[in-house]
Amino acid sequence: TFADFAARARRLAGALRQLGVAPGDRVATLGWNHYQHLEAYFGVSMTGAVLHTLNLRLHPDELAFIVNDADDALVLVDETLLPLWEKIAPRTRVRHVVVVGATSEHAGLLNYETLLAGAAPFDDPADLDERSAAAMCYTTGTTGKPKGVVYSHRALVLHTFAICMPSGMSLTEGD
Repeated sequence: TFADFAARARRLAGALRQLGVAPGDRVATLGWNHYQHLEAYFGVSMTGAVLHTLNLRLHPDELAFIVNDADDALVLVDETLLPLWEKIAPRTRVRHVVVVGATSEHAGLLNYETLLAGAAPFDDPADLDERSAAAMCYTTGTTGKPKGVVYSHRALVLHTFAICMPSGMSLTEGD
């Protein structure tokens, strides 16, 4: 239910704060599309931190560059992608790694579900400027090094409104 989702997102936000994630910090995700990734979109933004989705199809060298360039403080990584993360991790400055969907313990890494279970729900949403960063991603397939693109809270809300409008910009699904 939506209430369960909201409660988990608030627990994630609380866990991030307990780990020292502050407004403006980058929280990376290296994962597939699933409900925990959606929880991250809301839980990270709730704290004033910036959600940074990583493209899991990039080469480890590119990913290491991107993680360092973004100065990611924490990464949420799917257990199935740990082999990829292990190629990247030694070359990064990430403070915390949280494993999503863990079926076993991983030395030195945090378990997502354990982290949520032990966290108090976040009840102190930051008074955010709507123009502050909410999410970021990096360009790929261009010449030179990848470049970061930051989206504000306002831009994400306006984009959501636009895609929810039928026939936005006089275009329909039949065009």
